[in-house]
Amino acid sequence: MATLSVKPGSRFSVPDWHTNNLLISTNAQRQQSASHQIRQEARTLRNETNNQTKWDEEDNRTRLAERIDEVENWKLVLDKCLAEVDAEIDALTLMKDEAERALQAKNVPSDVAIECLTLRESRRDIDIVKDPVEDELHKEVEMIDGVRKALQQKISEAFEQLCLLQESRQQLNWDQRCKVETLDIDRTCLSLTKNSPNISLKVDPTRVPHGSTTPQEWEQFSRYNKERADAEVRASAQLREAIALTIAQTNNELEAQRVAVEFAFRKRIHEFEKAHNELKWQEKNTKDEIEELEEDIRRLEGDLRDKSGPLKLAHTRLETRTYRPNIDLCRDQVQYGLTDEVHQLEGTIAALKQKLAQSQDALDALYKHLARIEADIKCKENSLTLDKKCVDSRRKLTLPAGQFVATVDTFNRTTNRHLSPLKSRQLELA
Repeated sequence: MATLSVKPGSRFSVPDWHTNNLLISTNAQRQQSASHQIRQEARTLRNETNNQTKWDEEDNRTRLAERIDEVENWKLVLDKCLAEVDAEIDALTLMKDEAERALQAKNVPSDVAIECLTLRESRRDIDIVKDPVEDELHKEVEMIDGVRKALQQKISEAFEQLCLLQESRQQLNWDQRCKVETLDIDRTCLSLTKNSPNISLKVDPTRVPHGSTTPQEWEQFSRYNKERADAEVRASAQLREAIALTIAQTNNELEAQRVAVEFAFRKRIHEFEKAHNELKWQEKNTKDEIEELEEDIRRLEGDLRDKSGPLKLAHTRLETRTYRPNIDLCRDQVQYGLTDEVHQLEGTIAALKQKLAQSQDALDALYKHLARIEADIKCKENSLTLDKKCVDSRRKLTLPAGQFVATVDTFNRTTNRHLSPLKSRQLELA
């Protein structure tokens, strides 16, 4: 007889079975409802995110384009500013070179003024005077020193301004190169699409790189560079005007002083020539007077010799008449007349000797004064030669360089003469 096998374990009741079926059905409906809700939300999310992604990409593309325009505008501004700075550097360099040439050109006036002062130290005796020419020459030397200092100051200022311009240019150039590199990067980013082959996921792309700046700081930096460059360009332009004004003023002052010095030279040379002519006239008159006085001295000496005979005659007559005998030794009219004649001759001789001595003294005085006149004439001639040599040397200030030829030898004080071709050839062979 067969036996009934029973599955071991607990058994559920029918209500439990119905309850389980209901629970499964209810859970299935709830899960289906939840899944449906999720599907609807997913579709909505897909639609929203797709649109958002497209709009975000388009917005960022627009932002990139605007940023490229902004950087491009600043690059153009910096390019223009760089061109202005370069032009100003060139202009200031030219003005600085002109100031240096003007400073170098002051060597000739300085050398000429010092040469004139040195030459005039060779004056002698009474001609060594502190005259207006010397005053004007010293004034010219002081003025040239002042002009040199003013020009040197402007050259130093120009050098410092060039350094500031170069520094500003370097900053602008660096900023401009950064803008160019930024434009290349942003244009590359703008050209990328989701289908580009060289795009990929990056590690932490949203990080903030070290050294990042805000847009305000970025714009402020470029604006500061531009404003600084503009300020340096304006300062340089003002400095160029000041240098040009200094060069013009100093040239006018030196030209006016040159005219004053040469006028003083001409006036002094005229005074020397006038004094020299007067001395030559006095020399002639003195020599004429000496000749006349020497002739008078010779006549006085002749008269003295001529008075010796009459005096001897009167002495002899008086002496002879002293031998008259006895009563005939009478003091008659003859005796009185001879005595008066002797006294008269002796007085005449004494007067002639006195006048001869006075004439000799006058002649000695005339010779001494003539020597003084001749010495003074030599001094005047020496001074005239020196001043004329100074005037000749000052022609360097008006003649172009290389065209000056001295008409007076500075050392030998002789006129430079042109030798004949034959003589020149003989000197060359020698």
